[in-house]
Amino acid sequence: MKVISCEEPRRFTVKEEDVPKIKKDEVLIKVKRIGICGTDIHAFYGNQPFFTYPRVLGHELSGEIVEVGMNDRDLKAGDLVAIIPFLECGKCIACRKGKMNCCTNMKVFGVHIDGGMKEYIKLPIDHVLKVNGISFDKAAMIEPLSIGAHAVRRAKLEEHQFALVIGGGPIGLGVMKFAKLAGAKVIAMDINEERLQFCKDWAHVDFTIHARKDPVEEIAKMTNGDFPEVVFDVTGNKSSMMNAFQYVSHGGQLVYVGLVKDDLSFNDPEFHKREMSLLGSRNATPEDFEYVISCMKNGDIDVNRMITKRFTLDDIVTDFEEVTNPVNNTIKAFIEV
Repeated sequence: MKVISCEEPRRFTVKEEDVPKIKKDEVLIKVKRIGICGTDIHAFYGNQPFFTYPRVLGHELSGEIVEVGMNDRDLKAGDLVAIIPFLECGKCIACRKGKMNCCTNMKVFGVHIDGGMKEYIKLPIDHVLKVNGISFDKAAMIEPLSIGAHAVRRAKLEEHQFALVIGGGPIGLGVMKFAKLAGAKVIAMDINEERLQFCKDWAHVDFTIHARKDPVEEIAKMTNGDFPEVVFDVTGNKSSMMNAFQYVSHGGQLVYVGLVKDDLSFNDPEFHKREMSLLGSRNATPEDFEYVISCMKNGDIDVNRMITKRFTLDDIVTDFEEVTNPVNNTIKAFIEV
């Protein structure tokens, strides 16, 4: 089978490997769709924390079961599936508390271990979700949308609260969508006017702000001087993440969804006078995946409009940099296998 490996920053190679053999508690999947995400992009350019080379990237996946061992999840050959790419230990303090998404020994498919940029993959049975009845495209979007759903649930966002979402990429769009579904008044902030328009059209946000046009004053006007009760920073940009402190209401929350390979600092008096809560939001739980699947089946999420570029495994080596170049304003790129 064909395998695409990131050997070092900015270099993919094409390899041939045998189709993997599965154990009784595993599933063999024929990969159909691979979503390109920020993690893949950061890894390719050498900016991804918790990462070593060489590595097969790809964790936003959908496919079809080829072979499966005996199981109590009604999984069988031919089923359309999505995957949960966060492989937890099941024993640490986080896992014992049901927070497998932040396991102390987390192995993320495509980050800590080789991922899905290949024709076939194998996974533990309990990390495969049967999603017959939806498309391969939708199934591959379940994981990135679950990241946004988890962030909104972690913040305990309430109806009628103001939520500012900084960053209009796919994860940020997911945060906006689930914040709207929670009944919040959503403000989208980005540095790209086209992306802000997409936030309006797709996520139906209530307000948009260009990040380079005095956002403090604009946010104050939109919220009658109160500022948002919850601010989500989904940029993975150091400057943005530190600036986000000034946008939070007194008694509010700042939620870091994006991750940066750097240290962050903030002004303690500003932090304390607000009695602000600072939260990290990492990955997603099975409950988040199930919620996203239910939203898809209810027609609450239009996945098709997010996918603005498609290419093949054969194209990755030559086309990846162009596809992921911000000037091309790709919302979501998919590899079709």
